[in-house]
Amino acid sequence: MVEVLCDTNFLIHLATRRIKNIDNLDMDIGSISFIVPTVVKNELIKLQEIPEKNQEIITTLNFIKKFKIISINGNYADQELINYVKNNQSIIGTMDKKLKSKIKKLGSSILSIHNDKIILES
Repeated sequence: MVEVLCDTNFLIHLATRRIKNIDNLDMDIGSISFIVPTVVKNELIKLQEIPEKNQEIITTLNFIKKFKIISINGNYADQELINYVKNNQSIIGTMDKKLKSKIKKLGSSILSIHNDKIILES
């Protein structure tokens, strides 16, 4: 089982867009388990307060109910994911270019969404 720690934007895309190759990921990468750090879930809850984001955040929060939540706390999700990767080689689900660059420099891989397809970057 390949565990992928997800950031906020990645989860929103995963929950609200039709991902073309989601059914083929098991064959390409192996069985995937999406993991939600508590700091990311807290960010989603805060984003609910923005009226124009409310509906997609509700959809995302409902979508992640079946995902494993792990206790990674802090004020800024990107920094907490970087800190986690420093101690644990992990795959991070993100679309943030700066975060991707930092994670790759630490030797971990990225799962990203491009043209409605999930891609693995290492």
